[in-house]
Amino acid sequence: MEVKEVERCCCVVKVSEAFSTKKPVSCSGVIVHPQTGTVICTGLPFSRFITDNEPFSSDREFLPPRSFSEKLKIRVSFSTQRDLDRSRPARGEAFTPSRAKTTRQREVAAQLLMLVNCLEFKEAFKAVFQEADQWRFHGDEEDEELLRDAQFLSWFAVLKTRVVVERGTDSGSIPWQRSSSLRKGCPVVACGSPFGSLCLDLFISTLSKGIISNLAGEDNAVILTDARCLPGTEGGGLFVVEGADSVRLTGLIVSPFGWKANEWIGLTLVCSVHLIFRNVIRCMSTQDPLRDVWLHPEEAGLHMSSTAHESKAVKYPTVCFVDSGLFWGSGVVIASQLILTCRHVVNGKSTVTLKFHHRDRVHNFVGGVLFSTEASSPYDLALVQLRGSVPEAVVPQIAQSFNPGESVVVVGYGGLGRSCGPSLTSGVLSKAISLNYQPIMLQTTCAVQAGASGGAVVRACSGELLGIVSSNTRDLAAKVTYPHLNFSIPVTVFQRLLQRFHQTKDVNVFKILNTTEKEVRRVWRLQGAQSKL
Repeated sequence: MEVKEVERCCCVVKVSEAFSTKKPVSCSGVIVHPQTGTVICTGLPFSRFITDNEPFSSDREFLPPRSFSEKLKIRVSFSTQRDLDRSRPARGEAFTPSRAKTTRQREVAAQLLMLVNCLEFKEAFKAVFQEADQWRFHGDEEDEELLRDAQFLSWFAVLKTRVVVERGTDSGSIPWQRSSSLRKGCPVVACGSPFGSLCLDLFISTLSKGIISNLAGEDNAVILTDARCLPGTEGGGLFVVEGADSVRLTGLIVSPFGWKANEWIGLTLVCSVHLIFRNVIRCMSTQDPLRDVWLHPEEAGLHMSSTAHESKAVKYPTVCFVDSGLFWGSGVVIASQLILTCRHVVNGKSTVTLKFHHRDRVHNFVGGVLFSTEASSPYDLALVQLRGSVPEAVVPQIAQSFNPGESVVVVGYGGLGRSCGPSLTSGVLSKAISLNYQPIMLQTTCAVQAGASGGAVVRACSGELLGIVSSNTRDLAAKVTYPHLNFSIPVTVFQRLLQRFHQTKDVNVFKILNTTEKEVRRVWRLQGAQSKL
């Protein structure tokens, strides 16, 4: 399936109660089998219409239709393309007659077959999103209705509508891919409808591109992506890009936004579609609502790819977790047994703990802090020496130029990094601020969260190191964090100092970073006091 076909696979689901004054609830969805009209979406909109006499338990495997109001009304809207003849050109005009396509929306009734609980996602979610970190995925914590919604993050609805396939189009099942084959950094496309059923002409099946930022749980049940989504896209599809323009469904959007404590993380939470299908089939062994639906185990129309994403092998620098006790962040291997991180991460300590996630193992080291800039220095840097050798560490090539607008990746321990290894987020180098023709600050649009300080900003196409992440932006008045506006220290600030250190082994060569020009201090002062990291 091509990227341009993705929007025809997605839809909007609107749920209400007949003759009720309650406001309809809506979300996005994916048409997984057009010929039978089978749709899957998030279970959140249905949670408010449960009438089951039994107390709800988040450990249940599924909820049948009888658990919901008899007056439940479900409508599914989706895009259709129809050929429209253009008028023939007037005499003397140069262009030839052609056919154009316009997009329209259709709305059909749907019935609920079941709500299924993706147990693998539920367990992985509980393991990595610890209560102590104050993760939040839906609205105000004091809203009881939204607190109830939080119990339904792992629930998904299976719907049946009238046939939605158009004449002359492929009516087979949507191509999909196992989440176990995903790798961090894989390019993805997200498709959902911002604001749900509001203004379908404008928002239905909106596309967003990004990469896989992190993965967790059995068969990568929990997926984080930096593809930017908005409220209402819950239930929409995440498609992994294969080759130049081919895509396969790999997940369903669970929440397009989230907070860790009071920090917006700027990442989208996704559940593996393969595991949703597995749980649907598991429930079919005890229930019979889906015997005629394409998800049946014997159905031959199900297409699946188990191959991992193959791309040009770009090796990014090895990044580690740096823990000084009260503070923690990231560090970049810049030479054998040498780590560069931020001053505020080492927090004045003489030794720090370093953790390297390598394949399926975590390697622990102790590092000695060789140098740390003074608090008055605008350059928030520290140098750590390892006591031991890191297996298969990748030492980066140092970039020699900065090109605003070029694609970059941040590698650091933001997001789920502490639990699952370094996260990757993509964006562009939005600005390189220079003084006397020397770069002194870099800005990127990559999503950067707490824990990414000391991480690497690299050139996406080559893996060259551009800079060390210092912070993102926080508006103290509005109490808002902006993960997509962040600041990094360019490699040109410390490259020559590193070369001198390698030659002399004298850490005092770095003391020049404490005596920077007033203009450099002025540039960094505008940002430094507002740092959230």
